[in-house]
Amino acid sequence: MVTLHHVLVVTLAIYLFLSMHQTGCWSIDPTDGFIELPLNGSNFDIQKPYDKPLDQRYSFEGGVHKLWVFSTDKPLSLNSPTKPRTEIRIRGYDYSSGIWQFEGYGYVPNGTSGVCIMQVFGGASPHATTLMLRVYNSSLFYYRNPVLIPNVYNKWYRLNVIHDVDAAKVQVYIDGVSTYEAAGRGGTSHYFKCGVYAQDDDSYYMESRWKGIKVLKKM
Repeated sequence: MVTLHHVLVVTLAIYLFLSMHQTGCWSIDPTDGFIELPLNGSNFDIQKPYDKPLDQRYSFEGGVHKLWVFSTDKPLSLNSPTKPRTEIRIRGYDYSSGIWQFEGYGYVPNGTSGVCIMQVFGGASPHATTLMLRVYNSSLFYYRNPVLIPNVYNKWYRLNVIHDVDAAKVQVYIDGVSTYEAAGRGGTSHYFKCGVYAQDDDSYYMESRWKGIKVLKKM
């Protein structure tokens, strides 16, 4: 026998489901179905201004990678035409097919702007990357648009980026919520990077912090 109580419970459940689906606020574990791959110090290649000692642009304490750079710094090599950076380049897991995932907890301090803090490197010309997550004036963007986090400063957030090479698709999850999906950009080889890489309108000082970095693959 259906009671008023049962009707109200079912109605509320349907309402909550539709509301969360429409607003995108459906928190899941993006790593379900993926296998975590082993990482150690040899997998973390720190790219920094070529004329600076490592400890002047990078530190690792208490499980936290801290990376910083100045807009006046040199590039990563003497003849490089690129802008300043201090980035972790994941080694040992370059890929050209399959479904791969980056996970990490990121933190951007107040004032950092005009900078890429995470990227999926590799794309078909004229693109060098499949994805860039950039910070401009306190907000986290997919390249220049759209905004993924309106106020990213001074707080930790969980970032998951899934790259399905064969389906030409990349997905971004923030704190377990599917936040953005974009088409792939081609390319024959890809890898993950995080840190700070100056872009247009860069601030004088740029910094990001990372912990819990993982690389995963769907088998």
